[in-house]
Amino acid sequence: MTFKKQVKSLMEQELLNIGFGNTIVADKVVTILTPNTSPMKRLKDEAKEDKRLIDATHGRKTRSIIVTESNHVILSAIQAETISQRYTSLKKGETVKDNQLNQLEEEEDES
Repeated sequence: MTFKKQVKSLMEQELLNIGFGNTIVADKVVTILTPNTSPMKRLKDEAKEDKRLIDATHGRKTRSIIVTESNHVILSAIQAETISQRYTSLKKGETVKDNQLNQLEEEEDES
């Protein structure tokens, strides 16, 4: 496996902190929602019935709902805005890593 593939593999598994030591794979996140509306409560109830609900609140009030590519619904006690900011900064960090990866590629090509 080349260095480029190893770095890309690591970047694909960036973890997003959703509180209390819980993390999820950032690339699998579809949306981050606030739980205060009736449709969100229905989403949560349906996921629970279908056994797709993951409660990561540690008994605290649900402040955000995260939907993943696999259609799992994750509850977090961290504000949706805070998780969104963490997600954005994580993605910006990947952009920096992509630029560094391109520089490393150019260096390998020159060798």
